Amino acid sequence: MFFDPRYLLFVALPALVLSLIAQMFVRSAYAKWGNVRNGVNMTGAQVAERILSRTNVHGVGLEGVPGQLTDHYDPRTHTVRISQANASQPSVAAMAVVAHELGHAQQHQEGSPLIQMRNFLIPAVQLSPTIGYMMIIGGLMFRVTGLFWLGIIAFGLMVVFMVLTLPVEIDASARGLRLLRESGLIAVESDYSGARAVLTAAALTYFAAAIQAVLQLLYFISLGSRRN
Repeated sequence: MFFDPRYLLFVALPALVLSLIAQMFVRSAYAKWGNVRNGVNMTGAQVAERILSRTNVHGVGLEGVPGQLTDHYDPRTHTVRISQANASQPSVAAMAVVAHELGHAQQHQEGSPLIQMRNFLIPAVQLSPTIGYMMIIGGLMFRVTGLFWLGIIAFGLMVVFMVLTLPVEIDASARGLRLLRESGLIAVESDYSGARAVLTAAALTYFAAAIQAVLQLLYFISLGSRRN
């Protein structure tokens, strides 16, 4: 199927273009605002502590993690892990990334329906893409229609997860910007506009991933329809 011109034209090429555009925006935004000092002159680690002390987000652990842009929120331990670069830099980009991850912590704390649905799918999504691919390919090779459509359902779980991830990430960014304002961390207007630019660029990567997953699913469904 990977040599099918329709796959290359309608799935692989659009996915590649979207991914490259998203990465370009992320790198550009992070490079620009990673070199702009935020108005309160606080590192990412200090920003996290300030938000936790002045907002309703509480009980969140803070840990350092190696690398750049490896920041993430772990719902299992209610911990925000901050990359070394962001933890030690007083940049607008670092402030934005940390606030975003604490936005996830707030989602978890408040029981956001979207993040609950996404977290519910995590165990299934860890296996469903691999199983789905195997069933789809096996169903096509051996002409077992039932196996093929079971593969579509398994792969579809991953697609639902990817689609749900987009509004979860957008909401976390919106929450992060509010947390920055609530904790008095927006000292100048460039803090807000820069943080929003960084988070908007990051959201594009999730948008590109969701579109790619949907295109793949539609392609697989079209394969099954043509075979029938």
